[in-house]
Amino acid sequence: MAKLKLVQLPVPPPTAFAATGNVPLAAGCLAVSARENGLEKKGLDLEVLDPDITDKEGDTQLADRLAKDEPEFLGFSLYLWNTERSLHLAKEVKRRSPSTKILIGGPEVNPDNPFVLSETGYDIAVSGEAEHTFFALMETLLKKEDPRKLPNIAVRGSDGKMGMFSREENASFPLTSYPSPYLQGFVPVDPARSTYLETVRGCRSQCTYCFYPKSSNVLRTLDIPETIRLLSSLKDRGAKELVFLDPTFNHRPGFEDFLDAIIDVNSDRSMTMFGELRSEGITEKIADKLALAGFNRIELGMQSINKETLKRVKRFGSPEKVAEAARMLADRGIELLLDLIIGLPGDTPDDVMEGIEFFYSHGLGEWVQVFPLSILPGTAMRKDAESEGLIYLPKPPYRVIRTPNFSAEDLSTTLFRSEERLDRRLDETPRSLLSDPDPKNPDVYSFSPGLSEKFGIEDLSISGSRHVSIWWRGDDLERSKKDFFEKLDLRFKKDPYAVTDLILYPRKPFDPDLITEIMEEFSKVPASYLSRTLAHRGENMLHRIVLVLPKGISFPLEWVSEIREYIPVFQEMDWEEASKRAEELGGEFPGARIISNSENQNVWKILKENADPESVSFADRALEKRWCWEVLGYSEK
Repeated sequence: MAKLKLVQLPVPPPTAFAATGNVPLAAGCLAVSARENGLEKKGLDLEVLDPDITDKEGDTQLADRLAKDEPEFLGFSLYLWNTERSLHLAKEVKRRSPSTKILIGGPEVNPDNPFVLSETGYDIAVSGEAEHTFFALMETLLKKEDPRKLPNIAVRGSDGKMGMFSREENASFPLTSYPSPYLQGFVPVDPARSTYLETVRGCRSQCTYCFYPKSSNVLRTLDIPETIRLLSSLKDRGAKELVFLDPTFNHRPGFEDFLDAIIDVNSDRSMTMFGELRSEGITEKIADKLALAGFNRIELGMQSINKETLKRVKRFGSPEKVAEAARMLADRGIELLLDLIIGLPGDTPDDVMEGIEFFYSHGLGEWVQVFPLSILPGTAMRKDAESEGLIYLPKPPYRVIRTPNFSAEDLSTTLFRSEERLDRRLDETPRSLLSDPDPKNPDVYSFSPGLSEKFGIEDLSISGSRHVSIWWRGDDLERSKKDFFEKLDLRFKKDPYAVTDLILYPRKPFDPDLITEIMEEFSKVPASYLSRTLAHRGENMLHRIVLVLPKGISFPLEWVSEIREYIPVFQEMDWEEASKRAEELGGEFPGARIISNSENQNVWKILKENADPESVSFADRALEKRWCWEVLGYSEK
């Protein structure tokens, strides 16, 4: 029997204890396609890798797992956030198991994405909606026939180069063709995760910056009775939050009847829901029904205040209508995401700021999210980028870096001006792993020359988790830097895509130039999505540096102040000291790494109410996770 493993890697979260939101729905749908078309009976053994595994394991651990028993087939679902790591794993699996045929698909796999098509390590690329193509492809491969006769397929030739994609063919199969992967057992229903589902494919909107119109402007829907049966089954299996992936949730025919049916199945409001809507068609009556159905979060994209820009990117619509619809939803207690994009063709920096002021004038400023434009593969905007004068990163996140109206400096400045006006950071804040080692988790390493006490994994070449910390401990860090940098290189070679927090834990001050030297070592690791995504802020989400000052050792205030100009600094302290300094933490005083293992509920409350939450960290892992979930909101719920 031939083995097929399907893998979907998670969105890398900003902290080790954040929920990843990893739901391998695409992988599950492909497995269902293979099953429904009888491929199991024809000798294909199907496995969708459990998200609990992909959430935790580092690169080497995953490569070893995927290559184990040398499966005949391995498939990766590529998304903006996981493409580079997936392609790295493909190469590593090929190195371990040369006979494994590796397939890639997903939104990143398109004829207009030379980055992916120039990479090696995989054998076959599939573009577009893949269920029908996939089962036909797998059947062809099982028969050892040539797959290039199939649509939407590119095959690597004997010369090692990828061939051209075969004819493009849009999917037209009814959504009722395949049951949900949740009901087939390929994707777990986990109350701690969101439950993703599609009841519509295709999109009537033709926004040029969006991938959705690529499939079709004809809507293919899961009918209401079938959808309600699915929702009831998911509820019975413990689903708590439903995320509708429908491109425009309220464009489906019979939308009001659809809401009535959801209200009935969710009458006890045990499930919350999220969807992306267009403001057109939202009335007071519809807003009431959305709230009754359990929708507690809704995304409304205005994108720009400039109506000429909206026409240019085929978004159309009316800002006034967006504000009217948003107000109706907010009045019913529904949280909103109101989108503005920096860098749309035709927009200027002033347009973005005017968009923010527009929302403030309608009492909606707290819901605004502003983000730079990405020129995504498969979009009309990528096709027209040259004629529009759009310059963008050729690799994920494909962020625009210059337009006719935005210089590189304008793009960054507009984001920072937006944050100043909104009085909050718009990008996620990287949070380092400062917790003590756990024997069950290979995620804390240490390099401690001259110190007798053990702390974490001392061999940096041992494979580890997806997110790790390395504690560089000692009396004189500078004296041991040559040896440490050699060990650090081993760690990066073992798990190059692992989020790595380098924790400096000195007994005496070191030359601040050491930080520059560490950053130079980081720069030797090839850049990736995580190292690029906050580069406009001068931040690196993949590799971070933190200074932790040991309790009981005094350091010159001038030196600490200088270090804080470059990297975050935390002081080890107990609950009592943290309580006394709650309002100063992260401001006049370094952040707190609370080293007490027992909980102090009174101080917890004081810190929660008075401290900058990002300036409080815990040596105890249970307390750190609780802080991340309850205070910072990094849980799935």
